Amino acid sequence: MTEQDVWKWTTDEFLAQGASSAPTPGGGSIAAYVGALAASMVCMVANLTVGKEKYKDVESQVLEILEKAQCVMNDLKTGLSQDIAEFSNFMAVLKLPKDTEEQKIKRTEKLQEVLISATDTPLGIAQNCFTVIKLAQALAPIGNKGAISDVGVAAYLGESALKAAMLSADINLPQIKNEEYQARVKDERQRLFSAAERIKVETVQVVQSRL
Repeated sequence: MTEQDVWKWTTDEFLAQGASSAPTPGGGSIAAYVGALAASMVCMVANLTVGKEKYKDVESQVLEILEKAQCVMNDLKTGLSQDIAEFSNFMAVLKLPKDTEEQKIKRTEKLQEVLISATDTPLGIAQNCFTVIKLAQALAPIGNKGAISDVGVAAYLGESALKAAMLSADINLPQIKNEEYQARVKDERQRLFSAAERIKVETVQVVQSRL
């Protein structure tokens, strides 16, 4: 399977592949998929708001939110494909020869490179999920009241996907020798988790007040 095959699957096929013993799609890809679903809910509520006379005063704001949500949804789709590709790259490096000292050194160097790349990808997915949560926050007070519960869905899913994606980064960190890089990832995780929790709570409170 290549990273592009996933977009040819039906939903049933995606679930079956995820449930199988195949290594991909794995946690990072699933997190990206859930994040994209969260973004789709922001898009849906925005689309249900634009063009309505009742929400004419906020239409320009909603259009901006819609554009950003569509972009981040596409970024999350790309992240899903990248996560699958990163696993293939990692497996390819593991298969590099290690018969000579020179080969061992080269393999170790390549392994460090691919571990960092395989960490950057889920980190990027998490950061995109954070953008989704912020867009849900912006839409919550002004989106179409008739569908406002789905903004809450976006906030809940976005935070869950963010935290899930970071697990795929966390599992690589112990193998990465660059301590400065490790520290940066851990700091970013803490920042994302703290801010996402706060924004999710605030967003859901607004949503509940408009139900």
